[in-house]
Amino acid sequence: MNTSPRFLAVKAVADELAVTSAQVYTILRTGELPGIQIGPKKVWRIERSKLEEYIERQYGATRAAVEAGDVGTEDPEA
Repeated sequence: MNTSPRFLAVKAVADELAVTSAQVYTILRTGELPGIQIGPKKVWRIERSKLEEYIERQYGATRAAVEAGDVGTEDPEA
């Protein structure tokens, strides 16, 4: 039986991706990461399976960028 929650809060997604909540809000607003808004306060929730799909797409995009020689050499957060 799977005990992980189906939906994740923005903070949990940010922690999972090691980014800020602001960065998660950006990819939600652009539609890059699908999410839903709940209730009158429109709180964002992200389905775990959608997060996993997003991560797989990012791996593919990164792989293509590496093959094309179109990647940075420095981590802007380092």
